[in-house]
Amino acid sequence: MKEFIRKYELWIFLVLAPIFNTVLVLVTSSGLIPQFVYTHGRFYFLLLLLIIIVKYNRGYSGIIEMFRPILNWRVKPKWYLFSFFFIISLVTITLLLKSFYTGINFTSIFKVSFSNLSFRGFIVIFLWAFVGEVIWVSYSIRELTKNINPFYASQIVGFFWALWWVPVVFLNVGVILDVPVLPSMLIILASAGMCTIVYGHTKSGICVLILQFVLNLSLIVLPISPRNGGSETYTAFAILYFISMLLFMYFMNPIKNNKMVEVSALASSIKLCTKA
Repeated sequence: MKEFIRKYELWIFLVLAPIFNTVLVLVTSSGLIPQFVYTHGRFYFLLLLLIIIVKYNRGYSGIIEMFRPILNWRVKPKWYLFSFFFIISLVTITLLLKSFYTGINFTSIFKVSFSNLSFRGFIVIFLWAFVGEVIWVSYSIRELTKNINPFYASQIVGFFWALWWVPVVFLNVGVILDVPVLPSMLIILASAGMCTIVYGHTKSGICVLILQFVLNLSLIVLPISPRNGGSETYTAFAILYFISMLLFMYFMNPIKNNKMVEVSALASSIKLCTKA
């Protein structure tokens, strides 16, 4: 059994994650556990599941390795700026297109509202983004890109990530209300791709955390969710995000960066040998 888990550790987790959450949603909808526990605990339950699998397979060293990228803060400032402003830029473009299409003045569309977000809610969103970064990027995508092209790895992980969210969307509790399933899945696939690009170039979980935190926050305080901006706006944002991810993946594919690192390392080795 342990040999099987060692060989298929990542795939076991990816398959169990949506199944685990579906069971949790069914139990919650049946009233067997409070919705508060479900809303705030589903991320931590998923993290616990991953920790159990990794601990059984690789011990405490494997758990430490999961969290290692979140400690890497020594990256170029441009990546912090990119991670923070990328989503905001996409939201702005989406609302500009909406303004052009509907004829409504942009300033009357672009409104920031923190009225439904308390400081406690702000912290909760940050913690959810932190857990998601560790689970889906620092562990899942990082493990899969060891053997698979970064783009394909990101979309495979994104598919299971989206499956994890599907029962949450159907339950419509602990999530932005009334979000359509397909655009939501498209946003998750786009997020998986962009997280892969950012992590591939920085090796920093902090930059990925910022990217995801700004996305989650924007969906609440900016008018792009179905409740705040309408389903059409939400869908337009999802499509724009996915197309942008494809463009960034084409021009900034992490595999190109990895090859540059390998070439640089090889050149350094040759130089050292020549000096010797």
